[in-house]
Amino acid sequence: MHPECPVHVNCFKLVGAGAHLFAVAGETLILPCSIQPNTSAVDMRVEWFRLDVVDSLVHLYKDQSDRNEGQILNYRGRTELFREELQKGNTSLRLSDVRVSDEGAYKCLVEANSWYDDITVNVTVKGKTEPVITMEGYDKSGGISLVCESRGWKPEPEVLWLNREGVSLTAEDTETHRDTEGFTVRSRITVYNSDRIHCRLQQKHHLREAEIIISVVYFIICFITESVARDFKYISPFGPQQKEFGHPWSKQSLLGSITSRTLWSR
Repeated sequence: MHPECPVHVNCFKLVGAGAHLFAVAGETLILPCSIQPNTSAVDMRVEWFRLDVVDSLVHLYKDQSDRNEGQILNYRGRTELFREELQKGNTSLRLSDVRVSDEGAYKCLVEANSWYDDITVNVTVKGKTEPVITMEGYDKSGGISLVCESRGWKPEPEVLWLNREGVSLTAEDTETHRDTEGFTVRSRITVYNSDRIHCRLQQKHHLREAEIIISVVYFIICFITESVARDFKYISPFGPQQKEFGHPWSKQSLLGSITSRTLWSR
């Protein structure tokens, strides 16, 4: 223990983030908690637990080892202390593969023989699932139906379709469903011209975007039979034929390069 601050004087305290923590699903989050002034926590009891769920144990360290037999199942294999930092009083928790269900209030409790303290850490999790644009098919007017889908958002994101100039396009319909891992969003739009189309999902502190490049291909086709061919001084010895000639009227088709990717996120 700190030589100038015996435990029984109660002059130690825990310090944490000092602010709300924001995490991204699928990534790693550090929940800060440490003893000030610095003193070894190797022989102390360190417990992390949830304040908003029953059977709330997230991680338990005591007798110089982890004791996670009663740990919440969803946290199995995803929590650890910085063992090499315990000597310095660092009792922070590393939480890997963050899930939307990890959102909530956490308590860090540290106990010695005659001293204890605790702090609360609030965590908000934002979904990470990359938006994916797929080409669903053609409609009767020759346009391509595009669908943008993304999962694991919390809270519900705003969905925007944009062209290459950043002009907002009107979606035909947007469906939103919610489960234990957050909101799933599915939005549809029909495109008729060559363009670089962006699907953007955004929240206050989080934005993800995917793109797809649409190319227009014109098929110039004119079918000419034997009788018409005579006007071109062409007579087929094999009877009525079909030949292709350039023609001012054309049939249009759209081809989409399916190269959806995330452009930018923060």
